[in-house]
Amino acid sequence: MSLNLNAKLALEAISASHEGGLEMKPTRDGFGLGLVEAADHDQNVVALCADLTESTRMEAFAKKYPQRFFQVGVAEQNLATIAAGLGVSGKIPFISSYATFSPGRNWEQIRTTISYNDSNVKIAGSHAGISVGPDGATHQAIEDIATMRVMANMKVFVPCDAIEARKATVAAAKIWGPVYLRFAREKTPIFTTEKTPFIPGKAEVFWLGRVPKAVIVGCGPLLHNAILAAQILEKEKIGVVVLNCHTIKPLDEKAIVYWAKKTKAVVSVEEHQILGGLGGAIAELLAKHEPAPMEFIGMKDIFGESGSPNELIEKYGMGVKDIVRAVKKVIRRK
Repeated sequence: MSLNLNAKLALEAISASHEGGLEMKPTRDGFGLGLVEAADHDQNVVALCADLTESTRMEAFAKKYPQRFFQVGVAEQNLATIAAGLGVSGKIPFISSYATFSPGRNWEQIRTTISYNDSNVKIAGSHAGISVGPDGATHQAIEDIATMRVMANMKVFVPCDAIEARKATVAAAKIWGPVYLRFAREKTPIFTTEKTPFIPGKAEVFWLGRVPKAVIVGCGPLLHNAILAAQILEKEKIGVVVLNCHTIKPLDEKAIVYWAKKTKAVVSVEEHQILGGLGGAIAELLAKHEPAPMEFIGMKDIFGESGSPNELIEKYGMGVKDIVRAVKKVIRRK
């Protein structure tokens, strides 16, 4: 498996940006832009929010398309069920709230009225992960990937930066059926370009070291830490592959199995519980097709706490040095 031209261009952009500094934006900004873009191209795109229009970045859509925007208020269960009706009636509804509330609070309504009916609803869970920071454990959605990926008919996207978040939103509008889109509150590095490929269900190689000894499979903004870890490891003559697995469901089984077979060592990286999320999905896949030693970077069966985003990432073992240690550990286990 080799890098395609677009992936090479993306890697060149990443390398160049490290020299001059990276632009920082939250992935929710990309959602706001993508939602307007999707609506520009399809008049059936509508949006519903649970009293968090500005925070979830639906504000631009509401101003441009007021007749296609519905403010539901603090009623997340109603948010899901109204959207379910719209989704089976020819519309393409996007619903947004903090991920702890949607899909956290309205999980049963999403399951029964949206997924069970294969309603064409797109669920935007904002402020996900512990990088919500000072809001504390009650507002830090770290279980949402797990709860959404187990639903029949549901697809799950976790974009790595604001540019990819815009692409994922536009793509979701074109896909029939329920889609969960996961976004972060905090500003994080933009390390993809407009030319970086985004194909639902297809993982992309974002780093290819010399003679790779392990594969790091990551999603969301933490993927940037994985790339920084790969650079450190390369200097220590430990080559790795970094896969951007922005689609948790359907998982790119072919790419993950290929690199697991080639390297015999796997590390998952996600801002989520290590139980049931990306790491769990990979472990299920490898148990069936290519058993290999695996290490998990993420929240280790614990709740978060209040603090700055970077402090929390480091405290809970999701920093660059933690990824480096995990790679070395999994290689020793071969």
